Amino acid sequence: MPHLALTGLKKTYGAARALNGAALDLRGGEVHALMGENGAGKSTLIRLLAGLERPDSGVIALDGTPLRLGNPAEAQAAGLRFLHQELQIFPGLSVAENMFAGRAYPLRAGLVHWRALRTAAAEALHRLDVTHIRPQAAMDALGPGDQMLVRIAATLLPGASTPWAYVMDEPTAALTGAEAERLFAAIAGLRARGAAVLYVSHRMDEVLRLADRVTVLRDGAHVSTRAIADTGQARIIAEMTGREMRDLYPPRGTATGTVVLDVAGLAAGALHDAAFTLRAGEVLGLAGLSGSGRNDLLKALIGAVPRRGRVTLDGAPLGDTPAACWAQGMAYVPRERRAEGVMLGRALGETVALPHLSRLSRGGFVNRRAEGAQVNTLAAQVRLKASGAAQPCGQLSGGNQQKVLFARALAGRPRVLLLDEPTRGVDVGARFDIYGLIRDAAGTGAAVLVASSDLPELIGLCDRIAILQAGHLTGITPAAGLTEAALLARCYGDTPSKDI
Repeated sequence: MPHLALTGLKKTYGAARALNGAALDLRGGEVHALMGENGAGKSTLIRLLAGLERPDSGVIALDGTPLRLGNPAEAQAAGLRFLHQELQIFPGLSVAENMFAGRAYPLRAGLVHWRALRTAAAEALHRLDVTHIRPQAAMDALGPGDQMLVRIAATLLPGASTPWAYVMDEPTAALTGAEAERLFAAIAGLRARGAAVLYVSHRMDEVLRLADRVTVLRDGAHVSTRAIADTGQARIIAEMTGREMRDLYPPRGTATGTVVLDVAGLAAGALHDAAFTLRAGEVLGLAGLSGSGRNDLLKALIGAVPRRGRVTLDGAPLGDTPAACWAQGMAYVPRERRAEGVMLGRALGETVALPHLSRLSRGGFVNRRAEGAQVNTLAAQVRLKASGAAQPCGQLSGGNQQKVLFARALAGRPRVLLLDEPTRGVDVGARFDIYGLIRDAAGTGAAVLVASSDLPELIGLCDRIAILQAGHLTGITPAAGLTEAALLARCYGDTPSKDI
């Protein structure tokens, strides 16, 4: 089996040291995970492998022979292929045409032999055990997951130079659960064919499920390489962050007893007749299976969807539009940050300022100096890594995009903070920061409502947890001492929840 060894890699950008002795070895027939916080050096290492940049020092060797990967063509010649979150496709062309992009089309009598092209594409898809995608289908009609399968299958075209290693950078970031499962099956197929997969991800469950070995980087340096059987989540987190997993969740605070939000008979979408109170300084979790109404509840409270029932904030009726709710002291961090939250092509300062323009405007014009000062203050508060208020959100990592949304939510010193999947798609280092922000907000008197599909997160972070089943809030239980199995049983309705 081929063996790629990276040793002693160093790379600096001005005064910033991106890699400082990074190391990795990749073998055919294995899935090797690469983990680390944002800024650990993962992206730089991938750029070196792809031939986009050269290391300042260190060695990249294939089967003991040093490689000079000076450009992407040399990386491809070495048998390496790269798959990123955002794939480059030709949207106006078919699946088969996309698969042959950059290759010679089969010809007959000097013309494109379309039947042969589609047949070859179908054979490559079948090699990957992909039978639900038709070669003649429009590429832009496929979901991101199927587009990724097409890109992988293209490397298996008859007569193509078959790669031995695939580098996948956060491949499931934009995929649905079903799409991710199909990708996992494809990865297993590649591994069975003797290929290597370097799987770069912050999703611990995927790494523990898929990988044979895992390498951890921290601050550009190699920390460890271990067999998955010899490690686990707690150890990986400690190696990535330098902090123990037991420190992941801040200590619980003390609710003041003052009711901030009073909800009765709330109905919206899949949600029916929900009733609860939320107190100052409290973090209340929302647990439930998919479709249970968690998302509908939060959107109803921020005025994003029509609602029925009675909701009061500090004793006053809550408005029924997002603008009115924000103005009264509600703040919201949505589940889909790219679709519902940040404005990717706009400056991060604009995303932060959007709900607060009345405070930042004079005579109909935004005071950019005040906006910048606000962003600088909030950036320090949320530990945002950005060059300034003018930096486009699309240039930020997922964790920093999420921090932009927290900065926006905290800018108005909210009375109630609504959080929908607040740590979805962020690395473990950003999780530490976000959990601290949530507890800090509660510590200053805000009431926090957190919807999450991550049950350990709800147990570790919250004071109480409300259980939703098929749109009904069936009870509220203390989080302290609750186990994941017990909480899951309550979500399924196997165990009654204690209402407090």
